[in-house]
Amino acid sequence: MRPSLQGVRVTLKLATSLDGRIATATGESKWITGEAARLEGHRLRAAHDAILVGVETVLADDPELTARLPGRPVDQPLRVVLDSRLRTPPTAKVAQGDTLILTVAEPKPVGEARVEQVEAADGRPAAEAVLRAIRRAGASSVLIEGGGQVAASFLRAGLIDRLEWFRAPVLLGGEGRPCVAALALAKLADAPKFRRLSAEPVGDDLWERYERAA
Repeated sequence: MRPSLQGVRVTLKLATSLDGRIATATGESKWITGEAARLEGHRLRAAHDAILVGVETVLADDPELTARLPGRPVDQPLRVVLDSRLRTPPTAKVAQGDTLILTVAEPKPVGEARVEQVEAADGRPAAEAVLRAIRRAGASSVLIEGGGQVAASFLRAGLIDRLEWFRAPVLLGGEGRPCVAALALAKLADAPKFRRLSAEPVGDDLWERYERAA
């Protein structure tokens, strides 16, 4: 596998239906995958220095973004939110404690979180700039958990080192929300390519693991 760019190893975690949807058309997503898959997701969180989501995930789910493992304490990863226009409510769970909000707007206080302005790409925090900010914060690995726009931006930039994909045995159809937004591919040869490492059942779901192709 190629060395991680910007000195940060990047893993994209997806929890989807069989047809690659992360939510219904109305945004309902809890819970697509089962309890066993969610536990593995918490283990992945605990194995990374940082967890990253976009602001749409914060607004839709108000997640804690903490690693919770039964029977053992966990060193909590840094929580990172990409928030172009600083829409994270100061009362959001991620706005409390150790959180880094990266924006292209003029920084302003958001709860207890640290807010940092980074370079923009198409009006959003540029993926490379995000990794540099994460590295400055002392993290050398990050787990991206959503949403589709964030996944697409890092895939377009060629910055995803690994995929951890949990597929539930359910179909949501074309009106469901895709796990990866538009990649603007002109030809098949431009598609991001990965090599499958393993595929195994976890509860009723399937856990597939991939690494970036050389």
